[in-house]
Amino acid sequence: MDNSLYAAVDLGSNSFHMVIAHLSEGRFRIVDRIKERVRLAEGMDEQKRMSPEAMARGLTCLSLFAERLTNIKPDQIRIAGTYTLRRASNAREFVSEAAKVLNHPIEIISGQEEARLIYQGVAHTQHIEGQVLVVDIGGGSTELIIGEGFDHKALTSRKMGCVSLTQRFFANGKLNEKAFHSAVLETQHQLAPIINQYRKLGWQSCLGSSGSIRAVRDVLQGEGWTDGAITLAGLERLKQEMLDHKRVDQLKLAGLTEERKGVFAAAVTILLGLFTSLPIERMEYSDGALREGLLYEFEERLQHHDIRERTALALSTHYHIDKRQANRVEQSVLALFDALSGPWQMPEEPYRAILGWAARLHEIGLVINYSGIQRHSAYILQNTDLPGFTQDDQALLAALVRFQRKGLKLSELPPLPNHDTQTVLRCIRILRLAVAAHHRRQDNLLPKWNVQAAEDQLVVTLPIDWCDENRLLMQNLEKEHRYCQEQGWPLLFQLS
Repeated sequence: MDNSLYAAVDLGSNSFHMVIAHLSEGRFRIVDRIKERVRLAEGMDEQKRMSPEAMARGLTCLSLFAERLTNIKPDQIRIAGTYTLRRASNAREFVSEAAKVLNHPIEIISGQEEARLIYQGVAHTQHIEGQVLVVDIGGGSTELIIGEGFDHKALTSRKMGCVSLTQRFFANGKLNEKAFHSAVLETQHQLAPIINQYRKLGWQSCLGSSGSIRAVRDVLQGEGWTDGAITLAGLERLKQEMLDHKRVDQLKLAGLTEERKGVFAAAVTILLGLFTSLPIERMEYSDGALREGLLYEFEERLQHHDIRERTALALSTHYHIDKRQANRVEQSVLALFDALSGPWQMPEEPYRAILGWAARLHEIGLVINYSGIQRHSAYILQNTDLPGFTQDDQALLAALVRFQRKGLKLSELPPLPNHDTQTVLRCIRILRLAVAAHHRRQDNLLPKWNVQAAEDQLVVTLPIDWCDENRLLMQNLEKEHRYCQEQGWPLLFQLS
């Protein structure tokens, strides 16, 4: 294994991308890029099922990627699925097979998280002055971000992409005014909810970061219709040239590759909708994109600037969580994990960190009320945008706090395909024990306790004199014993 190599893989709706980078002196240097057009969204039916052919193309591509990943440490690889894998009803089937091919779990990220990572990819690869609007046109969605430096100020993911619009408006291969007009109207409709916010924030420059945008820029340059940027005048001239060709398969434009020809009209109409609605004066091209954002997340974490830490802190502040109580529970959770992870054979990543965040945020539901706090907390964490968290890890975080107290209705545990079920259940047990032990919300109340595991049995040893002095808290721990007993989880308390 090469400890200096890192990999980021972007499973997009139109293409799969992989970038490999070498880490030296705390900075990344990209050493390899691989791109394969798989058209994952092509042929999706009315039940939102990916076609067998599309899935086969995707798995074939990933088998090639897998060869390149064999000498890279697993914890230095990130693989993210975007719009099509968020939307497809049979996404879990594909993800399961893909994980076997790659021998690595796949993260399905939300539209907001995709937009955030795209911006980080651009911000780390392009010099930015003042506020910038970043646009990324994918196969199934388009992300728009306003940011400054490395900080975003607005994020959105709109349900319009070059593959999805091609299927709706250009599936017959004809290029006519009606198809262009309808596609631009659909783009403007998708943009309508965010127009006022984005116009109010404003921007000094605009960058496009996707292959579709690069293809349009290349054609405009190839035909001599631009000074290097995309403009509305250039787009209008390009549209008229395409109308003159009448059919997609007859397009002959300088710089347009065969690979891009089929979705090119949709890319042009999305840009026309963006330029006229926002409006945009000129758009430059940036090489940075989602995969670079995934890559530079490694750099942030190596420098101990984990975006997830900032997310947890922001939530704690926004919802006025009792930080002293959260800290008590977190310290006990982490100590319990460290004591039990060996005998229970639980991997540290990602469980120790997520348990810590669950402890910090387990009382977030108090903003609604105390009754049913575990359900309220889970609902907030499952339905809030959590920058830095994948959808799968967000689901795990919500599941842990959902079962922090009271009866264990494990039938309500959501599917967590990228997490070992036994490890998840043991993390729930750790959080529950810590929450129960700090029921009285006092500093320095707990004695030095000893917690040991023998297979599924937990044995907690407490000083006898302390137990006599803290009968109310002992009643709470005994109640937790009964809840665990009902579930078939042995939890024993013994006195020393």
